[in-house]
Amino acid sequence: MSLKIKHLNADTTFLLTFSPVEARPTLNRYGQAPGTFSVLIDPWLSGPSTMWHPKFLLSKHTVTSCISNLSHIPEPNVVLISQDKPDHCHESTLRQLDPTSSLTNVLAVPAAAKKIRGMKHFHPDRVHALPTYSSKDHESLIRFYIPPLSPGGAPGEATVAYIPAKMDVSGLHNAIGVTYRPPTAAPFPVRYVPVSEPPFYPNFSTPNPHRHLINMPPTPPDSPPRRPRALSCSTDPSILSTASSSSIPLSQTSSVTTVSSTSSPNHFTHASPYRPSTAYGHSQSPSASSTASSPHRPRPAKTLSLLYSPHGLSYSPNLIPYATRHLVPHAALPLTALIHGFDRVENPWYMGGNVNAGIPGGIEIAKNLMARHWIGAHDEDKENSGLSVMKIRLKKYGLDEVRECVRREFGGRGDCEVRVLECGEEMCIQS
Repeated sequence: MSLKIKHLNADTTFLLTFSPVEARPTLNRYGQAPGTFSVLIDPWLSGPSTMWHPKFLLSKHTVTSCISNLSHIPEPNVVLISQDKPDHCHESTLRQLDPTSSLTNVLAVPAAAKKIRGMKHFHPDRVHALPTYSSKDHESLIRFYIPPLSPGGAPGEATVAYIPAKMDVSGLHNAIGVTYRPPTAAPFPVRYVPVSEPPFYPNFSTPNPHRHLINMPPTPPDSPPRRPRALSCSTDPSILSTASSSSIPLSQTSSVTTVSSTSSPNHFTHASPYRPSTAYGHSQSPSASSTASSPHRPRPAKTLSLLYSPHGLSYSPNLIPYATRHLVPHAALPLTALIHGFDRVENPWYMGGNVNAGIPGGIEIAKNLMARHWIGAHDEDKENSGLSVMKIRLKKYGLDEVRECVRREFGGRGDCEVRVLECGEEMCIQS
């Protein structure tokens, strides 16, 4: 399977494409290959970004984005908005998305979700406020069901988790975790399901009384008995689907390739959030799961994982519960990719203090989650003016400097590849 990361501007707008190894050239009616899952992050393509009033903050790109309109990319499964600030939640760019799309869901932090609903551009049922992740609340993790590639295959799953900083005066610091386990064209052997994951129901604050039954995809052949309703992004609200969560082997070493912005556009597939069941009624111990193999059975799929934190977030205590209660049980470590800024930005304490954590925060996360790749974000030299930036203190770090810091922290090993993706550049991580 693979993860493609494309930088659409020079700041912090990314397009993620998760694809299974067995993806086929056949496309569905959205022009997407089966089994893929796509995420558009913090789109801001052109025009100024103003907070409250231009005299307080006015920002402009200094590098032209690689596309002029979001219609130039295939419809994403998810649009992820990490802040309500206009450089992350840019109204004129968001209005370029098709409001009638039956594929795309907008997942945003609560303040941004309120702002986007106020635009009245999207149907309210397509805009969802991200719940704060809690290891004690299974409704705080959003799951997407991905149909099998063929009858008898195993479904895949993608998850999204929102982890804000505790006691953050500025409200800038958070992380959003995304994991992806691909669907297959052949069934998995029965595997152990952690008992710590009871039935889950997404709980979005939408006025729709049937919010757990929003366009579920058709139930694949040979599926387990139908389960209670959950959110989705398909087109038929009368059909239900379920799949199981499971414990699977740790990811292996990955490889990466780079392509230019002139490459052909990615294609994506249909996916939808769902409630996990319990291995279709089976149970098995971890030891039995690890030994239940056959030369005639395919190896279980691995899990890709990505953490997006443009302003940074301290690993302890904020990320520890997510790492230990979700990434570890779902075999999503080592972390496939970390998207985190390099430069450190500070304001006076009375203006909110730290703005971007930069290298110190990124290294802490990369080391603890054993990140294989670290991609810089939110470091564009934008044209900024206004009262809010008059006392900014900026410490810039070059790519070589970041790599040297990472080598020291990783004990001289080159376990974490550090990259800066130029505007329009795309990297492909194979696993």
